[in-house]
Order: sequence, then structure tokens, then C-alpha cells
Amino acid sequence: MLVSLFICPICQSPLQPAADTWRCDGSLHPKQTCHPFDVARQGYVNLLPVQQKKSKNPGDSQDSIEARQRFLAAGYYQPLQNLVCQQMAQLLAQGKTATNNDEHGKNDTPETCWLDIGCGEGYYTQAMAQIGSEVSVGIDELIAADISKSALIELARASKVTNRLWYQRENEQAIGLSKTAAIYPLVTSAAHLPLRAHSMTGISSIFSPILPEAFAEVLQEGGYLVIAKPDMGHLATLREVLFDSVREHDSEKFLPTLAPYFILVDTHHISSKLSLSAEALADLLTMTPYAYRARAENRQALLASAEAQPFETEARFVVYVLQKTADK
Repeated sequence: MLVSLFICPICQSPLQPAADTWRCDGSLHPKQTCHPFDVARQGYVNLLPVQQKKSKNPGDSQDSIEARQRFLAAGYYQPLQNLVCQQMAQLLAQGKTATNNDEHGKNDTPETCWLDIGCGEGYYTQAMAQIGSEVSVGIDELIAADISKSALIELARASKVTNRLWYQRENEQAIGLSKTAAIYPLVTSAAHLPLRAHSMTGISSIFSPILPEAFAEVLQEGGYLVIAKPDMGHLATLREVLFDSVREHDSEKFLPTLAPYFILVDTHHISSKLSLSAEALADLLTMTPYAYRARAENRQALLASAEAQPFETEARFVVYVLQKTADK
């Protein structure tokens, strides 16, 4: 990588990754000061300055992270994972075709750099990293960003075990791995992305906040934004048991905010029936806002009923595919 993808979160100077410490060159700092950011032993890098924190430990709690890991590992949301990765694979294939048709790009295919914002502990990120092992084109650099250090520790550990961390890329051929992305686990704020302008091929946001201007800033012209949200009717029977009044998901309410920067290319809906044991149901409650929004007695009664009989509900999601407009 001749030009770094990353910029210093303190002074915005170019930031160069390394296996032990990332350093900026200080070129944009008034005193030419170089800022160092140590790589944690698990493999993540903390690029969240203290002034960008809104609490001591921002992001999901450890209990929520562990519950989500167990729930997702059981495959309940795998249809959504598959759909997101299928859409990304199609977009990447289209991009490769367009590049190959450009006579200036035939002998110099640019790297594919993808940002998974709000990645959590990496359930979707790890699947994205493997896109290249199944199709002719994949992701070269996969930036996994989240404000939760605890979640990034889990993602980094898993990535290190599978030799997918960025500094392990050179070992891929030696150990016989098929093409997979190099993962960069970063603790950072979505509002202050430490990424060079117009450096990303695409961005995915799975149940994470949508920041149109920040996303457009780091996306290349014509770059893609893939968004997954709960659809109307998502976990409807669960919410009916937990709450006296149920407000329906308005999955499209954020779309008008994207209009100056993105155009909607496609929309996909997917659903799957869930039959949840008391343990799985407890994990689902813990990993969602239902853990604190629902009354304690309602939660307890629901879990007690699931001890005798699995709780039936339906997961419903919508995936939006958008493209950055040429003038933004």
C-alpha cells in the first residue's frame, strides 16, 4: 500500500499501519508531532481519542457481546448474513467488470477496501472476509470498526486465530489459505472515521447508526453502501408479549437523510422462523434493547414459559443497497 488508507484521529496526518505500533507522519500537525498507536496483543488498534468518548467504556456491555456471540453462533440470523454477503459479492463482481472494461485499468486493478461499520464482535465481518474464497473477486482490505473495545477484542482474537489480521497477510500463501481479506480491527467513532477521503470501495452497516456525510466522505465515487435493518414485523410476537404498546419498525425513516449523497439501487427483504429455547431467548433479550426496555416481570414470565415450550417468533430484515452519487 503506497498511500495509507488511514489518517491520524488526532491531527489527520497519514497514518501507517505496522505490526507493533501505528504512527502518523505528523505532516498536518502544527508542530510536526508524530502520534503513536500501539497494537494490542489481541490484534486491534484503538483509534478513539478520549475527547471522542461519551462514556468511560462506550459500546455494548460484555454480557450483551457474549449473548450475541452465542445467539449468532447458533445460526438464527444466518439467512441475513448470507444475503448481505451475496449482495456484496455481486457488487464486487460488477466493480471488477467495470474496471476490466476500462483500458486504463486492465493491468492495474485497484485494491478493494471495505468498511464494516459497527462490526461488533465480527459475526458478519468474518463472513465478508471469506467472500473472495468463493467467487473470483473479494475484498483486499476489510476495515472492521466499532466504538466498543470489548467487542473488537473478540473480533481481533478470532481474526488472529484464522490468520486474517492485516499483518498476517504475508503468511497466507505459505500456509495454503485461499484468498481472504486482511482484517483491520479498529476501535473508532463512526462520526470521526480515521480513513483517507474517497478510499473505500464500499461500506456495510448492519443494525448500526447511519451517518450519510461521514460515509460519503470516505467512499469512492460510485462506491456502495449496504444497510441492514429490522423489517416490519421483526420479532413481532416477542414484542407483543414484552410490551403493552408495540411500535412498528419504520425501516425506511433514514432514507431521506441519504438522498443528497446516495441513490437507492435495490431493496431486499428476508425472513426466517425462529423456535427459541429459554437459553436462546435469554440471549436474544440480553443482546437487544428489550433487556432494559421491557418490564422485569414480563421478561421473567416469558422466559419461564419458554422452559416448558420453545418460543416461536419470526426474524424479518430488510437490506438496502445504495450507491454514492457522482457529485458528492
